[in-house]
Amino acid sequence: MIKLRRLRFGTAGIPISTPKPSTITGIEQVRKLGLDAMELEFVRGVNLKPEMAKKIGKVAQKNDVLLTAHAPYYINLNATERAKVEASKRRIIQSAERLYEAGGWSVVFHAGYYLKQDPAKVYEKIKTEIRDIVKTLQDKGVEVWVRPELTGKPTQFGDLKELIRLSQELEHVLPAIDFAHCHARNRGRYNSTEEWNEMLSLIEQELGREALDNMHIHISGINYSEKGEKNHLNLQESDMKWEDLLAILKEFRVKGVVISESPNIEGDAILMKKKYKEIKA
Repeated sequence: MIKLRRLRFGTAGIPISTPKPSTITGIEQVRKLGLDAMELEFVRGVNLKPEMAKKIGKVAQKNDVLLTAHAPYYINLNATERAKVEASKRRIIQSAERLYEAGGWSVVFHAGYYLKQDPAKVYEKIKTEIRDIVKTLQDKGVEVWVRPELTGKPTQFGDLKELIRLSQELEHVLPAIDFAHCHARNRGRYNSTEEWNEMLSLIEQELGREALDNMHIHISGINYSEKGEKNHLNLQESDMKWEDLLAILKEFRVKGVVISESPNIEGDAILMKKKYKEIKA
């Protein structure tokens, strides 16, 4: 696994300002903007060939841009149809393979839905499927972090305690912490220094310093209702107390990557990196 020495900031996908957008020009633009990470967005499928992944990796290494990946959105490891579960696993495995070929670090995915079932049974099913994913990747020599994401709706599997438990019980698994999703899932809570302190303390207590040294974080503004997440917003157009959040990340000496998922992806990534540098440790 890649060892990270600091907290990096980047974009969810190719920056909007990229001339002649492609993954390669996107990485180069990330560097020009003064950022140092980019998330490959496999939104509808993994349409990246191994040869191109290797080329992307060389450009990322040359520009000192850390690559992560978001597996396709159509994933449900708790689907009732076995074929859908297997297809979901293939999408996660393919995302991890292409990311690894590109020299990347961490693959994130939404694990599934409760489908009105007993959360304890859903947990066991999803754990079994992720264990199988990890074993397949290990057998292929693919070394990246496997990251079930903290999700934005109470109907989706993936609250913090579930993700911590998965990380305790499975190798090469750590949570992807989406602070905007946590805020929306909990209908406006988890937007204060005290609550973030509680979250990071729990992660450190249950998973050790390694988890804080290898955090995969998503931050954006978010619009939400009683049912949770509705859509992402730009930080300055939202109620997210993002400056306080960055101060807590610095206080806990978090390392890893912060990916901006705001609509103005690079605008908020630059804003966060600048603010983070200004915060006194």
